[in-house]
Amino acid sequence: QVQLVESGGGLVQAGGSLRLSCAASASIFEINFLGWYRAAPGKQRELVAVITSSGRTTYADSVKGRFTISRGNVRNTVYLQMTSLKPEDTGVYYCNERTTSGYDYWGRGTQVTVSS
Repeated sequence: QVQLVESGGGLVQAGGSLRLSCAASASIFEINFLGWYRAAPGKQRELVAVITSSGRTTYADSVKGRFTISRGNVRNTVYLQMTSLKPEDTGVYYCNERTTSGYDYWGRGTQVTVSS
């Protein structure tokens, strides 16, 4: 079973930056989307950013201009550069990869905590 593994989370002060990484334990083919989601305490998981196989990106309004999603040179690698972090960005961040057939792969998440 292919697994996605996130890394790069941690504790940071408001205004700081973090870079999240996601890699797959084995190659996943026919990827349509790679994305990042987050779950704030007591809230449902929400989309943060997604990048298509052609490189088109979409961001949640709350992170536009502050976060940047990108794909790595290694297959199934995706990054999330987060700047100007706010306390409301606190949550567990999950990596997602969706195939062209609609199958979703998820990581177990990495905790991001932004202190005020």
